[in-house]
Amino acid sequence: MGVRVKDIMTRNVVTVSPDATLKEIAGLLVKHTVSSVPVCDEAGRVVGIISERDLLRPFGKTIAQRRDWWISALAQGNDLEPQFETLIGVDQHRAALLMTHPVRTTEEETELSELAEIMSQHDIKRLPVLRDQRLVGIVSRADVVRAIAGLDAV
Repeated sequence: MGVRVKDIMTRNVVTVSPDATLKEIAGLLVKHTVSSVPVCDEAGRVVGIISERDLLRPFGKTIAQRRDWWISALAQGNDLEPQFETLIGVDQHRAALLMTHPVRTTEEETELSELAEIMSQHDIKRLPVLRDQRLVGIVSRADVVRAIAGLDAV
């Protein structure tokens, strides 16, 4: 039996609700040094995923080019003038409107080779991991690469 998603996934997953604001989400991304988080409903079902790219979508191309600065500025909030916060709507944009949905997921029993193929084929950086339709982890391309690097040569 080969390496499975459950062997390489992160189990303690940072999530947000569909009502989370852009500012709250940016703060979580910075605090936990992640580039995306699953959006879960009250029952714990994954209804979407929101990434740094999704957060920058309301601001257009020019702002997206300075992604790291914007994510930090949005997370800290106090560095922005109140009038500017109002202008860009950091408290108006909600996860439900910004998230990617439906979201592609994987199961914890998925084989590493199948996972790598899915991620490569669909250009996916990170996948929520489900058991019985509930979130139990998240797996990234970096997790896959680490697993491949750790495999013994045959």
